[in-house]
Amino acid sequence: MSYSAVPTLACAASAIPYPSVFGAEILGLSANLVQNFSRDVSDQLFYNHPSISLKGLDYCNVTVIYTHPGQNDTINVETWLPMKSWNGRLQALGGGGCVAGRFALTYTAMAGALGEGYVATTTDGGIGMSYVPDPWALNSPGNVNLYALQNFASVSLNDQSIIAKDVVNSFYGQSAKYSYWSGCSQGGRQGFMLAQRYPDAYDGIAAAAPAFNWGQFIPAASWTQVMMEVMGQFPPKCEIDTLTDAAVAACDPLDGVTDGLISDLAACSFDPFSMVGKIVNCTSTGKAVTISNASATIANLTWTGPRKANGEFLWYGVDYQARLTGSDAPQWTTADLGYASTTCSSNGTCVGVPTGLGEAWLKFFVKKDPKWNYTLIDSADEYARLFQAFVHQYDSIIGTSYADLSQFRDVGGKLITYHGLADGLIPTKGTSDYYDRAMELTPDVKDFFRYFEVPGLAHCAGGFGGQPTATFRALVDWVENGVVPETLPIKFNDTAGTQYDRILCPYPAKARLISNSSDVTKAASLFRFWFVA
Repeated sequence: MSYSAVPTLACAASAIPYPSVFGAEILGLSANLVQNFSRDVSDQLFYNHPSISLKGLDYCNVTVIYTHPGQNDTINVETWLPMKSWNGRLQALGGGGCVAGRFALTYTAMAGALGEGYVATTTDGGIGMSYVPDPWALNSPGNVNLYALQNFASVSLNDQSIIAKDVVNSFYGQSAKYSYWSGCSQGGRQGFMLAQRYPDAYDGIAAAAPAFNWGQFIPAASWTQVMMEVMGQFPPKCEIDTLTDAAVAACDPLDGVTDGLISDLAACSFDPFSMVGKIVNCTSTGKAVTISNASATIANLTWTGPRKANGEFLWYGVDYQARLTGSDAPQWTTADLGYASTTCSSNGTCVGVPTGLGEAWLKFFVKKDPKWNYTLIDSADEYARLFQAFVHQYDSIIGTSYADLSQFRDVGGKLITYHGLADGLIPTKGTSDYYDRAMELTPDVKDFFRYFEVPGLAHCAGGFGGQPTATFRALVDWVENGVVPETLPIKFNDTAGTQYDRILCPYPAKARLISNSSDVTKAASLFRFWFVA
């Protein structure tokens, strides 16, 4: 359904009343008409959606500035409203990295949502556009800016929903019929936070590769770099990549199809130490290298994840197909780095290259000292103490690990997430851990929450196995038409250029090769579903 065109005069600050948000004071509202807006939006940056091309659209950009009195904060909510052909729905777009929204990646997604006929909205969470928390984390050395952290973690997300819905109602003279959230990574964490704490905010949430379990995932992101410093070992990229390729080669056929993807992680086991002493040709340098014990050790501890010195589990590592030295995802921040990234000089001396996630958050939120550096950690036990301190202090604020989604269920909400099994930034096992806990707490969880594992997919996009661009469409069909997403379609090209059409099954279901299939590139002939307990 498409609604009538809105007169140009409606896009004026004087025509739009200030929204009302309990606990907030509106400082200002601006309205700017944008005409003849055109843009090509790639699915590689418009997560959950297919690519789309916009031609000559007109929209009204309404930006609301507000504060929470007594907290010395300033937050912006920006909403784009189509002047014609509005589909009657609102779509909020998430942030990425340490940015709440209102930056390049979010604006790309907002353009895509606008092209689909939605009102699109974003918030900066009051922390601005810095890709690192350095500018806002501390009020002063030793003192965390807790108001800013709370805004970033949760408060601004609910405010955004209230403000955007109010602006929609004022602008069109009617409320949005349905409201949705769409995001990946930080945007995924935000989506789950909304489902957990503000179940009335949105009817449907698409929250891919979620950066929830923030209390564990963030310090875990520094584990490999810390251990390389402690051990004094910084393996070159070629050796680590060779170990990754060997793991993929060993586990690829276990699902019945050799297609360059690890699809059955439960069956996958690989010992990197079996490669020690082997000589391989490094294509990036043209030189032969010998796989060292140090390389096997670093790869192994990255796969197994953080541990105390006695071996006690702290958190999950990334999976075997994750590029430990960097992802090919077309990202704007740390996704092009891997946990085991290094850089080497011409004389062969290598140093670690951290992602900047765990290291920065330990500095500002645990040590609370802008002069501290992760290289000062001298043992696995000291690392474990910092890890646990972060969990204890911040899990309840920004952790987003609360798995009881019964309130979201009770208001009729629907939630879909996907996560790539080659994600080198956020461990996929953290997402399956969350879903397992959600199933224990809410046995009917599959009636309103579906999770899809994506073989070969890197962080949000990229990798080798394609991405599920029909996710958001499936969410809308579920919310509005009751069509349960039993599968998601996906396609990819292998290194030889052969296209594969596949389907993804909702976790914990798995897809298996039909024994008499003659064409493994076709979804219809390739897979049947085996639900596992």
